[in-house]
Amino acid sequence: MLPPDALKATAASILAIQEPSGAIPWFAGGHVDPWDHVECAMALSVAGLVPGAERAYDYLRRVQSADGSWPRKVVDGAVVDTGRETNQCAYVAVGVWHHFLVTGDERFAWRMWPTVRRALHYVVGHQTDRGEIRWSVDSDGVPSDDALVTGSSSTYQALRCGMALANWLGDTQPEWELAAGRLGHVVRVHPEAFLDKARFSMDWYYPVLGGVLRGPEARARIAERWQDFVVPGLGARCVDDEPWVTGAETCELVLALDAMDERDRAAALFTDMQHLREPDGSYWTGYQFREQINWPDEHSSWTAAAVVLAADALSRTTPANGIFRGDALPPVADLPDSACGCDVSVGATQEP
Repeated sequence: MLPPDALKATAASILAIQEPSGAIPWFAGGHVDPWDHVECAMALSVAGLVPGAERAYDYLRRVQSADGSWPRKVVDGAVVDTGRETNQCAYVAVGVWHHFLVTGDERFAWRMWPTVRRALHYVVGHQTDRGEIRWSVDSDGVPSDDALVTGSSSTYQALRCGMALANWLGDTQPEWELAAGRLGHVVRVHPEAFLDKARFSMDWYYPVLGGVLRGPEARARIAERWQDFVVPGLGARCVDDEPWVTGAETCELVLALDAMDERDRAAALFTDMQHLREPDGSYWTGYQFREQINWPDEHSSWTAAAVVLAADALSRTTPANGIFRGDALPPVADLPDSACGCDVSVGATQEP
């Protein structure tokens, strides 16, 4: 694990680029998207930089569209891509539940609840009859016909976090549990429902990271393509056909391994990716190991955030360290829908 001062330096590198509005871009002068913005806010919470984290969440609350969504890209306060991505909009539920676990701040939970509720209602509104969630909505408001394994797995976690928050506040949302059950079923059983993104490591480990797969299913999935994506001593590739390891994907794989209770392998992988660290605590996005250069020429905020969250999970430090293990999240029954064409039932989400 990183020493506490090193971890705080990494979180400080995120805080240093936070804009006056509270928005956190990919890097200074870069664009803001709601998913990576939330991940960065979560890292600030872990590091005890609570005012910065709450500025980030208040930013989302202020700029949320009436339908519960946020635009895909904002640069310096100006919307440059009016499209929406459903998993990006859903992730606020993970962040708000995470911050509440870290701080215990009930006023924060109540303040953010309408934002979370609108966001998840928007996302669930894009679920198909079969159960997958359409991944994007174009600038004219037309939803895509396609779904992604990575986005759906992340949304599955977001729905469970939203359920946990709703249950705690006494405003239960049974439709979210139904949506999560159908979504989990499709991710587990129906790969044909999703675009083929098998070259991306995220599609490999995200069903584990998002909590859709646990136990033997999770272990089998990770074992199946470990050799394709993991480069010993360096970390995890972003795609299987390029000599490029990336810090964020590596740390997300660390979190997935931790959720499988494979802490030794997770810790070793976390150590391997530290070659991306800079003296000020920031992290390069990736490393092209054939050319032996860091690429692209950026220190991304979301890479730093993934490092902080992985360190917290492995060290069991904050009260929210188990959010990717599913600690304190309600189980979800696997609910095949007749529209999916099968009657396979895997059962409720189980811990490893």
